[in-house]
Amino acid sequence: MPGNGKYHKTAIAMGKSKKDKSPSSTIALNKKARHDYFLEDRLEAGIALEGWEVKSLRSGRVNLQEGYVRLENGEIWLLGVLITPLATASTHINPNPTRPRKLLLNRHEINKLIGATERKGYTVVPTAMYWSKGRAKLEIALAKGKQAHDKRASIKDRENKREVARAMKKG
Repeated sequence: MPGNGKYHKTAIAMGKSKKDKSPSSTIALNKKARHDYFLEDRLEAGIALEGWEVKSLRSGRVNLQEGYVRLENGEIWLLGVLITPLATASTHINPNPTRPRKLLLNRHEINKLIGATERKGYTVVPTAMYWSKGRAKLEIALAKGKQAHDKRASIKDRENKREVARAMKKG
């Protein structure tokens, strides 16, 4: 109804400008990593991706839960991360959703990770994937595995903090 001014005003009020639509830079989080590991040192790594993978990341079709990082021959590889190809992917390529992807770090950071994993018994896990200046970045962390009693203690601490926050809020 173009003649009805009320309809026109609500349509304008409901519409958003481009500035209001600020998409989150986070693509995916690995919450399971915080539950299963003590995360200590975090690093930002670039990822060598193919074109269809970038399109899938833009639509949020990634799963970091089963992902892990392997250090081989002085290079770092991301394995087990599922990037689901879009249905509109090109017909002349055969996308492999779980292919190994090379992580891009400088030599000093690579040597630090190799030293920690070989000498100190750490593992490297992916914790988050996000956009930074138009490039996909992966946050990786040096981690020590938690045992069952450590996980229970973490849950108990979290619940205690929640109870204290509720008590402070009430009065």
